[in-house]
Amino acid sequence: MKQCRIENMYDLSETIAADYMKTAEYPWELLEGLSEYIKKKGASLDPEKFDHPAEDVWVAKSAKVAPSAYLGAPLIIDEEAEVRHCAFIRGSAIVGKGAVVGNSTELKNVILFNKVQVPHYNYVGDSILGYKAHMGAGSITSNVKSDKTLVVVKDGKEKIETGRKKFGAMLGDQVEVGCNSVLNPGSVIGPRTNIYPLSMVRGVIPSDSIYKNKNEITEKK
Repeated sequence: MKQCRIENMYDLSETIAADYMKTAEYPWELLEGLSEYIKKKGASLDPEKFDHPAEDVWVAKSAKVAPSAYLGAPLIIDEEAEVRHCAFIRGSAIVGKGAVVGNSTELKNVILFNKVQVPHYNYVGDSILGYKAHMGAGSITSNVKSDKTLVVVKDGKEKIETGRKKFGAMLGDQVEVGCNSVLNPGSVIGPRTNIYPLSMVRGVIPSDSIYKNKNEITEKK
């Protein structure tokens, strides 16, 4: 599954976690150790640029965080990011430079690259969202299968056993997800792909494509 490799999904110059991203072949392999990485990375950040308001929480001084937002540890909020009213960051999260975490959006065990937008009523769990990825209002990552079995990434007849019970979605750079879509466990969406509103997505979706439903995926022209 060449497309699913980190090198083909993400511009690593667009995340504070570039060093961590380089330690794996596939992005979901990074979910297991993310919490510990954030603690170590946070401790190395420049105190001239980052406040340290709570244990294992680092917030860039240039970031905007609403007083009503919940900031769970471990957490890094990078420069110029915006965390809006009643956002719920449960912890084990990196919010990239210029990223937007919107009202009533919930994050858990995630990496948001720079300029990611999850601005309205989104749930993003056990997922990695690439540079400028955007999730429309109400779109969510479903990170646990209904039968609670381990997640398998599927691309046609190809399969990769992830060994993970919790695995949301891997969104490549500049992916656009339409409003009220559900990204099922183990979804991997290639860079620059558009997902239609109200979609139910499963498996690997090619880069530079338009997803209308599982039987109608067209190449961008």
